[in-house]
Amino acid sequence: MPPRLALLALLAGLAVSAVPDFAAAQQPPAAAYRPGLGDLMTTTVQPRHIKLGLAGREGNWPYAAYELHELEESFERAEKIWPKWRDISIPEMIESVTKEPMAALDQAIKARDATRFAAAYERLTTACNTCHQSAERGMIVIVVPTVSPFPDQDFRPAKP
Repeated sequence: MPPRLALLALLAGLAVSAVPDFAAAQQPPAAAYRPGLGDLMTTTVQPRHIKLGLAGREGNWPYAAYELHELEESFERAEKIWPKWRDISIPEMIESVTKEPMAALDQAIKARDATRFAAAYERLTTACNTCHQSAERGMIVIVVPTVSPFPDQDFRPAKP
């Protein structure tokens, strides 16, 4: 074997032997992480609610539609992880308080109607607070955002 090929074969052999056997090294986790319902609301639901409001206020209808969908998915994740909290059915609670305002938001976004959007968004915000009060968490008060906590994002419609 020519010296150059021998060197390449040696290097290839070393490279293969240096790759760890991940399948053998992996162990099952001690316990799967289950975020608290409050954690999910603060990290997934609340930011989507804020971004939806800011996008609607700016008339950025494509982005508002996107955030409405993301908000729906955030609620779905919370429902899957926490189907029941204390004696409250989370899926039933979310549906009962958000179904109408979310549908109204969808219609306002599709119509590109800022007035209808603002009214539906206010109803959704009130629905959030109704849920908190029903869950004996009335000290958590959600409001319509007046400023953006996202300084690195422009909520105005993109210019062509």
